[in-house]
Amino acid sequence: MKISRIALLLLATLSFNASAFAGDAVATVNGKPIKQSLFDFIVKDATDHGQKVDDNVRDVIMSKLISSELVLQEAQKSGMDKKPDYLAKEELTRRELLVNVYIQDYMKSHPVSESDTKAAYEKFKTELGDKEYNARHILVASEAEAKDVIAQLNKGGDFSKIAKEKSIDPGSKEKGGDLGWFALGGMVKPFSEAVSKLQKGKLSTDPVQTQFGWHVIKLDDIRELKAPPYDKVKDNLQKQLGQRQLEKMLTDLRAKATIVDNTKSASKK
Repeated sequence: MKISRIALLLLATLSFNASAFAGDAVATVNGKPIKQSLFDFIVKDATDHGQKVDDNVRDVIMSKLISSELVLQEAQKSGMDKKPDYLAKEELTRRELLVNVYIQDYMKSHPVSESDTKAAYEKFKTELGDKEYNARHILVASEAEAKDVIAQLNKGGDFSKIAKEKSIDPGSKEKGGDLGWFALGGMVKPFSEAVSKLQKGKLSTDPVQTQFGWHVIKLDDIRELKAPPYDKVKDNLQKQLGQRQLEKMLTDLRAKATIVDNTKSASKK
């Protein structure tokens, strides 16, 4: 039986406080109660996550609660719950739990609308473009190295061989610089702009600089590209939009907050 992360966090943080839940005890262990409401919460949480809770699952939940209570009592006897490392972990766990529950509630009360998702899809199609490119590149650390590579290629040098010898791109080096098929929207702007200006079979006359280094590019082929249908990308788009909402929420909170980072001032001493 699987218990969700939220249920486990609650079990970890709240079982140390017998008064955290009101209600009758579902069981007692050495005279100490296991609250009915804690048991009920785990049952509800499992059900909410699509699990069928039958008598067998209830027995498993009860067994886990009893086992955790036994270990809990031993931990308290040993004074584990008073140790600094434990107290720090407990606080971090409580913080994580509250943050996660708040984020879940925030996303539930701020759902991504269908109109926003469709607008994101139209933007996605525009950025994707209507063509797909197949190209190779040789990535080096300096402009001078890139110019030297271009000179070698113009003299008849083998692109794949030079890529294997000199490229610093681990993803394409052993493939002779082959990047496969890609849409321009999936590449960094200087690279995509350079590719869009090349004719099929041609080599870039000048090195192209990106944050990764200096590229020598050869365009092998171009073909028509059809964007995936809306229903295929809808879920991913909604996740992206939801993540942006969370990032904006955090940015807004930071903008309104007074924050003093003592670790930075301490490092300057």
